[in-house]
Amino acid sequence: GIQVVGVASTGAEAVQQATDLQPDVTLLDIDLGAESGFDVARMLVDNPSARPGQLIMVSAYAEEEFLELIEASPVIGFVRKPALSAEAIGALVRSARNGDDRHSGA
Repeated sequence: GIQVVGVASTGAEAVQQATDLQPDVTLLDIDLGAESGFDVARMLVDNPSARPGQLIMVSAYAEEEFLELIEASPVIGFVRKPALSAEAIGALVRSARNGDDRHSGA
């Protein structure tokens, strides 16, 4: 039930992709090398042309290592890469629609 519509390697590319493609959900890796996924999330929500949909952070690292940053960010939740699945993404999106507090997708 998930279709990948774009991939970006930089924050600028992410903003362009979100503007052009207007996805329902955008997955952001916390560690983007030279850029932080948290900075890119802020770029996406602050740009009036970008339509990134729901933002979800992903990482190979444990959520606890970034919990304060995740909670302060505009994302709806976090999923560890080993647990990344359509079900985990769907659960976070449904939770956000229901107004539940952010939580982990595992």
